[in-house]
Amino acid sequence: MLGSGLSSSTASGQEQTWLEDRRYREGIGIRFGNFEFHPGIGATFGYDSNYFHRAESDIGGSPVGSMRLRVSPSLSLATLGKNRRGDGPPPSVGFRTELLATYNEFFPISGSDFDKERLTEQRDIGGRFNLGLDILPGREWSATIDGSVARSIRPTQSGSVVGSTTYNRWLPKAGTLLTWRPGSGLLDWSLGYEFGGRFFEDTSLTGLDNQEHTVSTRGRWRFYPRTALMYDARIGFINYPTTGTGVTLKGGSTPVRTRLGLNGLITPSFSVLALGGWGASFYDTEEDFDSFIGQLELKWYLGNKPQSNPLAISGAFSALSVGFERDFQDAYFGTFSETNRGYLRFNYLFGGSFLLSMEGGGAAVVYPAQQTSADVSYSTPGGWTDARVDANLFGEYRIKNYVGVNVEIGFDGYFSETTVTYTDEATSTQFTDPIAYKQITALLGLRWFM
Repeated sequence: MLGSGLSSSTASGQEQTWLEDRRYREGIGIRFGNFEFHPGIGATFGYDSNYFHRAESDIGGSPVGSMRLRVSPSLSLATLGKNRRGDGPPPSVGFRTELLATYNEFFPISGSDFDKERLTEQRDIGGRFNLGLDILPGREWSATIDGSVARSIRPTQSGSVVGSTTYNRWLPKAGTLLTWRPGSGLLDWSLGYEFGGRFFEDTSLTGLDNQEHTVSTRGRWRFYPRTALMYDARIGFINYPTTGTGVTLKGGSTPVRTRLGLNGLITPSFSVLALGGWGASFYDTEEDFDSFIGQLELKWYLGNKPQSNPLAISGAFSALSVGFERDFQDAYFGTFSETNRGYLRFNYLFGGSFLLSMEGGGAAVVYPAQQTSADVSYSTPGGWTDARVDANLFGEYRIKNYVGVNVEIGFDGYFSETTVTYTDEATSTQFTDPIAYKQITALLGLRWFM
């Protein structure tokens, strides 16, 4: 499915749940003076029904089922966290760096011999490096500086890794945030800047490389101990290069978002997050998004008391959440895609040794009118709406406080009646490509972490 492989999102979807979230990934750590070190390594093995994200009648072939091995080492080094500092003041400068990687190996069990060989060639390494500084945390004036670079592994539908397009890309990011917190800390306001880039490894896709510069501001006024009014606004500048022939494959844009809302407790066990506002894409040419954006989430805490900071309320606590989010994002299909997603989340920690995390959601993904050409056309060029359903269950039992056995089961379904038709210029042959797909994964894992 072209849309999944060429998604402009930075999420890779190839990492284990515990690797993506530091709350799950790290253990007690090893102390070195004023620093703590968190090494870890984990492996999962199981079934993947459709790594290529193919439809049954896909241009690249039929789905290929396989057994899949993922090995993921991780390292992090940081200044002492609050648990180790106790009641002591935070340092003048806080520091954290992380290095994460994932190696994939495939053992095909269904599909043609040709497709099986293509799948075994997908062995590769993705990962990311993060670096962050907190300057004067907790003071009236404070700042953060962070940066990262990631390598995202995305297969093509054909599975070719030599002599054909690959969707692998590099994702650098860097930013800074200045925060003012006067007096008692009931009010804080921040101003920030962030750079983000997407750079494809395959030279045939360099026309889709892009850079985004974002200026943002956000504020919070806490009028109860654990409840606050919030405001955030962002303006971005997305630029695409011009190819050597002087042709721009995709136009740039200036996305603007602004939201106002409430976050915090309404009872000792229930919280609400309600943000609403407006977003507009402002593309150089073509159709724009110009509509309401927002998020509504209700959360019920199961036995754990949230922190006094309303912005710190998160799924680290045993909780049940239900929510809905509406937003837009830059897309390689035309200009943008609009997403309206409802979701349900459940996290619970049993006896301090068994963690259960579940999330499921359904979304309407809306594409605007598309520009067709002699080489590419769409079955619904006037725009269309697709449905996406996702579900993930992750459970881990801590044999020791540094060893865990886990299971992860996932489903990702993209349901669409839209097809894309490509024309081979050399032979004038047309190929029809449906953009729908379904993928099921079921993996068992073992990991060591400190």
